[in-house]
Amino acid sequence: MVTQTFTPRSLAAAPSQAALQKEFVGKKIEQVRSPAYVIDRTLFAANCARMHERSALAGVKFRGHLKTHKTAEGTKLQMVSEKGTSDAAVVSTFPELWGVIDSGLVDEGVVKDILYGVPVPLDRIEELASISKLLASKGAALRVLIDNTVHVEALNSFGDDVWSVFIKVDGGGTRAGLPPNSEGMDALLKAALASTKINVFGFYCHNGKSYKSTTAKEAGSFLTGEIAAVNDVAASALKILGGKEPSTPWVLAMGSTPAAHAVGEAAFPAKLHGVLELHAGNYGVLDGQQAYTGQIKSTDIAGLVYTRILSSYPHRNEVLCDAAAIAMSLDGAPKGTFGDVIKPESCVGWQLVRMSQEHGTLARASGEGPNLEIGQGIYLAPQHACLTAAQYPWYYIVENGGDTIVDVWVPWKGW
Repeated sequence: MVTQTFTPRSLAAAPSQAALQKEFVGKKIEQVRSPAYVIDRTLFAANCARMHERSALAGVKFRGHLKTHKTAEGTKLQMVSEKGTSDAAVVSTFPELWGVIDSGLVDEGVVKDILYGVPVPLDRIEELASISKLLASKGAALRVLIDNTVHVEALNSFGDDVWSVFIKVDGGGTRAGLPPNSEGMDALLKAALASTKINVFGFYCHNGKSYKSTTAKEAGSFLTGEIAAVNDVAASALKILGGKEPSTPWVLAMGSTPAAHAVGEAAFPAKLHGVLELHAGNYGVLDGQQAYTGQIKSTDIAGLVYTRILSSYPHRNEVLCDAAAIAMSLDGAPKGTFGDVIKPESCVGWQLVRMSQEHGTLARASGEGPNLEIGQGIYLAPQHACLTAAQYPWYYIVENGGDTIVDVWVPWKGW
C-alpha cells in the first residue's frame, strides 16, 4: 500500500472568527484594507434559491459543490433556501470535508451525504475510511470517486470497509474519468461491480467545456451530452450484471454551473437507468465567466473584490489598482480580461486588463467613460470566483447591496 498521509488539522489553525466579527461587524467596507473579498449574502441566498427552483422544475435531485466559498455559512445557504432543500454536497479538499463535519452541519442534519469529488488519492485511503466511519455514526454517508482499476485494487486491499463509489465518466471534457463504451470503462465497471468492497452508488460526469457556452441552449446541449454519457455507462453496467437492476437505483450525476442554469434546455433519454442528480458549485457566488455565458446578469454576482485606485495615467487612459494576480487569479478565460468594475455604477465600463503580482491595470472597455480617481474604492467582479476567493483569509459579508459589514466568514484552507 502507498504510504498514508493525514490532514494536519491541529496545525492549520484558521483566524478567529469571533475576533474578526468583533473587529469588523458594523464597519463600512471603505474602513477595511484592500483588496478585500466581499460577499452580498442577499444575492448569494437568491442565487442558491434559483438553483433549487430550476432543479425542482426539471424534476432532478441536486448536490451543491462547496469548493468556491469553502465555508459553513455558505454551505447552509446552498443546502437550505427559500425554494428548496438538499442535503447532498461535493467537496474538493480534506479541510472542506472536515470543515463540514467540525462545523456541526452533519450533526444538525444540514448535510447527510458528502462526495469527495476527485479520484480517490491512494495516500489518503486510511483517513477517508476513518471519515466514512465517523459519518456513518452520525447517520450520514461518504462517497468517493474512482476512474481507474488501480483505485478498485486499492480499495479492495484496505481492511473490511465497503466503499460507496461514484464512477467518473468523461463526457467530453477530458479532465477526469473514462469515456462511455471504452475498453478502460468496461474494465473498470467489471472490476467495481465484481468487488465485495465496493458499492457502486452512481456515475458522475462534469463537462467543463460548458463554461465556453454563450447561451442557455448551448449550455443545455452540453448537459444533454453529460446525461447521455452517464446513462450509457449505467446501461453498460446493467449489461454486465445480466440485466439485474441494483436494489437502489444508481445516481446519474451531471452538471456545472452553466449547464445547471440551463437544465430546462437539456434533453433527457426516453429510458433512464437511474435517478438524475444535478451538481454545481460556483452558482452561489458567481463571477464574470458566468456572466459571459449569458445566463446571469452582472448584478447577480454576489462575490466582488473591493480595491482602491493607486495611480492614474491619463496619457494612456489607464489607472492602477491594488488588486492583482494574487488577489484575483490569472484566469481570464474566455474573455481575456480579469475583472469588470461593477460598483459604483457610474464607473461601469472599466476592466482589469493586465496584472502584476500586487497591482493591476484598469482600462476602459470602450475608451470612453468617467475617470477613476486616485484613492477611490471600486468593486470588481472577478473572472473566476473560485480561484479569487481562495486568495483571501476571510470574507466580509454585506446585505441588500449595502456596504455595512454584517458578518465575517472564514474559509476552510489547504488540501
